[in-house]
Amino acid sequence: MSSPDIDRQVALEVEDLPRQADLETWVTGVLSRHPDETRHELTIRFVDAEESQHLNRDYRDRDRPTNVLSFPFESPPTVVLPLLGDLVICHPVVVDEAETQHKSLLDHYAHMVVHGTLHLLGYDHIEDDEAEVMEALEREILAELGIADPYATSSPPPRDIDTEDERADA
Repeated sequence: MSSPDIDRQVALEVEDLPRQADLETWVTGVLSRHPDETRHELTIRFVDAEESQHLNRDYRDRDRPTNVLSFPFESPPTVVLPLLGDLVICHPVVVDEAETQHKSLLDHYAHMVVHGTLHLLGYDHIEDDEAEVMEALEREILAELGIADPYATSSPPPRDIDTEDERADA
């Protein structure tokens, strides 16, 4: 498998963001599970709470910042491009979650990138069975990267309420 082509964008001034090599490792971990996938180009943009809230409001009708948003690329039927899509990750939310959940910031970022990339590939967690498949895959990929189960620190959220604040968003 060829390395992913990641456009790393930073729209805020902070020091503790993942490096390009980290992003490539995490996305490769996801893509290695999908050997027939030919789309390996994506943008990962790190933003502040204001930009995250704006995008979450405009695209998901939720007027608050969120940890990660996924925007799959949808090409016209006659156009073949290697674009997978875009991930937008809100640094202040990820920092807050990592602290609250007693996780390393880098490990939590890895989870957000893995989770978001799976969404770009079509995975979802709206229905219980979909959530189980997606979360199991996240656990396996993160374990291969030497990262502990991101869902082990707390009990799973009830499925009958809005759980996007408990799970990674997309």
